[in-house]
Amino acid sequence: MPYCLDLIARYRKSYGASIIAYCLMPNHYHLLLRQETDLPLSKFVGVVFNAYVQAVNQQQERTGTLFAGRFKHIWIDRDEYLIHLCRYIHLNPVSAHLVSQPAEWAFSNYREWIGQRSEVLCDERFMQEFVPIVGTYRVFVEDYHEQRAFDKLNPYLFD
Repeated sequence: MPYCLDLIARYRKSYGASIIAYCLMPNHYHLLLRQETDLPLSKFVGVVFNAYVQAVNQQQERTGTLFAGRFKHIWIDRDEYLIHLCRYIHLNPVSAHLVSQPAEWAFSNYREWIGQRSEVLCDERFMQEFVPIVGTYRVFVEDYHEQRAFDKLNPYLFD
């Protein structure tokens, strides 16, 4: 597991962060977190990524920041948006043309969601609540991915 994921796993319980979906990309990351305690999630993110930047700086013999700008966060108050956001996060490497299928990307928890890998960093309780039947999430993601591909081709197709 990459060092960044090790840090997330190490600090998540002490900061009350539940990991719903994540995807580490070459130049950015996506974390969908649920706050389980009174501690703000910004503290968790700060500790994890400060430790990560320090380690990278030491390894690369560099100084300074690693990420451009401050992390962004949004409050999610609708279940239907939440599940679509999970799909967006898991399709990110496909949208960036790094892989052709989300299960090919090792640095997300998509494989946990579809039952191909045992829990690494995933809120199983959340998954069981939103996707109680194994395989339905995969269909949900693949249908959207196939529809997007069709939508791109649609202007070139004849009736």
